[in-house]
Amino acid sequence: MASYYNNNTWLWLNGTLVKASDAKMDFYSQSLHYGYSVFEGIRSYATENGTTKIFKATEHYDRLQRSAKALNMPYHWNTPALTAATYDLLQKNNLQDAYIRPIVYAPANMSFVQNDISFLAIEVWEMQPFLGDKMVRVMTSSFQRPNPKGFKIEAKAGGHYVNSILASQEAKAGGFDEALLLDINNNVAEAPGANLFFEKNGKLFTPALGNILPGITRATVLELCQNLGIAVTEGKFTTDDVKQADAAFFCGTAVETIGIQSLDDYTFPAHWDATASEKIQQAYKNLVREKSNSLIVETI
Repeated sequence: MASYYNNNTWLWLNGTLVKASDAKMDFYSQSLHYGYSVFEGIRSYATENGTTKIFKATEHYDRLQRSAKALNMPYHWNTPALTAATYDLLQKNNLQDAYIRPIVYAPANMSFVQNDISFLAIEVWEMQPFLGDKMVRVMTSSFQRPNPKGFKIEAKAGGHYVNSILASQEAKAGGFDEALLLDINNNVAEAPGANLFFEKNGKLFTPALGNILPGITRATVLELCQNLGIAVTEGKFTTDDVKQADAAFFCGTAVETIGIQSLDDYTFPAHWDATASEKIQQAYKNLVREKSNSLIVETI
């Protein structure tokens, strides 16, 4: 199993920097027993000029707050303060290229009564691209994404990710790298931890909001498409639509942007380096490291 911390690792816990090995939480927490938590996945990068930059910190911490409110979890922190605390934490751990995990969790509560307090931890660690750096083989999962009438699907909630774990484990057990899940209407939805784009004749297509997590990386890709003059359509699509495409890719904070080699028995025919998808991949890499030819200037 991966090691995320050692005796020299620090985390931020309810406003204080503490050694990860000394940090404690309540084993009677409603989060541990019922998956009642919300979290974010954020990345920081060493930029071209050598500084450390948290990519889209404001958007991520604002979404953390929205997720907490969607799940009726008390939330008293503010985005600028959490952003500053995260920079301090990265410096304390001597990290630039890092994965950042803030998580809001509940106190001891074996009932379903609403809490009057929440806790917040921020953890950082080194992490390579979540699915590696090679094009991935994908299978259509037998698991569907949760019904949006049964969950606050727009919230990044801990309990939702049991669905993601099961789908990803199923794919890997079948010899694939990752899964693609459908929604309750059998339209293409998303990967366990990433959004999907596919390409046909130089144009991109992606599932519309409603049955997917509104990914921050997904929104960034849409901005890049606009700046690069690449047409993109959001809509409802089937696996048959995807299997007529020239190319496809996943995008998300953890996976960044990664090309898909095949879906089930269909291999995408276009040479990756000749696709609009590859242009997006390269533009995203330039953007997060603030290279001089980045197409979007981010402000925090």
